[in-house]
Amino acid sequence: MALITPALLTALNTGLKKSYQDAYAEMRVNAVFERVSTTVPSGTTSTTYGWLGDFPALQEWVGDRVIKDMKAAGYEILNKLFEATVGVKRTDIEDDQYGHYAPLVASMGQEAAQHPDKMIAALIAAGDAATCYDGQYFFDIDHPVYPNHDGTGVAASVSNYDDGGGSPGPAWYLLDTRKALRPFIFQERTRPEFTVLTDPKGNDQVFMKDQYLYGIRYRCNAGFGFWQMAYCSKGTLDAAGFAAARLAMRKFTADGGRPLGINPNIIMVSPDNEAAARALFETMLIGGGNSNPHYKAVEIIVNPWLP
Repeated sequence: MALITPALLTALNTGLKKSYQDAYAEMRVNAVFERVSTTVPSGTTSTTYGWLGDFPALQEWVGDRVIKDMKAAGYEILNKLFEATVGVKRTDIEDDQYGHYAPLVASMGQEAAQHPDKMIAALIAAGDAATCYDGQYFFDIDHPVYPNHDGTGVAASVSNYDDGGGSPGPAWYLLDTRKALRPFIFQERTRPEFTVLTDPKGNDQVFMKDQYLYGIRYRCNAGFGFWQMAYCSKGTLDAAGFAAARLAMRKFTADGGRPLGINPNIIMVSPDNEAAARALFETMLIGGGNSNPHYKAVEIIVNPWLP
């Protein structure tokens, strides 16, 4: 039986923190969200992205500068609070039965690292029913694009969504992630915090229940960036469907008709569409030896969190 001393608790807590941090760092390296979203620090309860809209392009400077006001889209992302907590019986520490808690705490580190991936996947999956900065669903058939640079005139309806018609299948997503602002926003109010509670003074959980607590606290949320940088299709993932979706994205313009230069470089699929994606983009020869025009056209990301 171990005598629980401050030195023993310090050594135990240091070891568990290291297990958490090592597992977090190892899993974070493979995070998907950092490849498809822009991480934005947040300093308040929520952050309003008033600049989501059309930023002016460079033009020849003749006379005074031509000042164009940024659109006040008013898209707000409210930070949410997340936690995960495990209790460790004090008797387990006394009986030297604490070795099996290191893998448990390591799994908490992995969960903290994967939490943004899960949030972004849930956001993407809900994109055909959740609004973005222009008031339309992020994936929609009628995003308004106006004929004049100042957002006046009769808007044309532009689509970044194929609902699959009468027989929709698993959704797949084309993304342009080459810009400074990616299609999605991951907003962090705090980084994941690993907290240890082992002092019985003033704490009923430790004093009354004879239980130490180890937990994670994380404030963050996810939201949409520019809809023009993403396309969702629930149609068949084949050469024709891909070509149509990519062409639609390449033709996206800002208000006033200025081409945006969108060119998708990533396709994100659920495991249901992995085989189709690899056949379409990772096969060099098709049709008995013909060159595949879509070989390596985009990078494949298989997201296990997509429904």
